[in-house]
This record gives sequence, C-alpha cells and structure tokens, in this order.
Amino acid sequence: MTERPFKVLGIQQIALGAPDRSGLHDLWVGLFGLASHGTYRSERENVDEEITSVGSGVARVEVDLMQPIDPSRAPRVHEPALNHVGLWIDDLPAAVAWLGAQGVRFTPGGIRRGASGHDVCFIHPKGSADAPRGGEGVLIELVQAPAELVAAFASA
Repeated sequence: MTERPFKVLGIQQIALGAPDRSGLHDLWVGLFGLASHGTYRSERENVDEEITSVGSGVARVEVDLMQPIDPSRAPRVHEPALNHVGLWIDDLPAAVAWLGAQGVRFTPGGIRRGASGHDVCFIHPKGSADAPRGGEGVLIELVQAPAELVAAFASA
C-alpha cells in the first residue's frame, strides 16, 4: 500500500433522517439550541433537509436534518436514521484517487458540489466485486476542507 496522500482533518457533519424532519427540528434546534442555516432540496438525491450546526469557525460541525421527498424512492435518506458521517479532507481529489486504487467503492456521481457549497464524494456503505471496500455499513461523505481549515490544522 502506498503512503496516504491526504489527511482527515475532523468531522464536517452528521446527517440524521426521519420520515418527517419536524421531530428532528424540535430536538436539535428547539431543545439543544443548534443554529438553523436554511434548507437544501434535491429531487435527484430524494432529500429535503434543514442545515443546522453546533460550534463556530473551524470547529463548526453541521447536523443535517433530512427527510425524503418521496419515502418510497431511493435513496431512502431516513433509513437508517443516522444517514451518514461527513469527514473534512485536506485534498479530496487525491483522497478519491488513492482510495479508489485501494479498492474503495464510491456511490455514483463522483466529486460534486454538496449542499453546503463544498466539493463532496461518498463512500458506499458496502463493497462490491469490483471495489470490495466500503463503509462497513455506513455511508461516508468526504468533504473538501476550506483553505482556512487546512491552514489551521497545519499550524496546530
């Protein structure tokens, strides 16, 4: 195995799903006091989500509260309820190339702009015959870290 050409800098987000996200909003925004930053809707990804966060600056972590647009259609963003974990990556293209060479399976779509405006790519929860390594049952989002986070990590 070659040396890893990227670093995981921290947790960028967790994404939680429910058939109706109003209960998630009541808990995370109403009771826990997370800040709400707006919504994101994608027919292609079958998701209607509220973007909330905890922390600030480079320590800010998103908590995305998701519901499916159509519960009978895939992806079923409410199953499982802990939908995915997002990781800040210092060099996303290098990470995707290297992980792919190690047999990691990615979801369709490749690197693309995510709901929060950062480039993202997803590791499939399960491996396949062609790419036997997956997220061991967990959908993992790799997120290109902004320059200020990469710099903060480098100086820490």
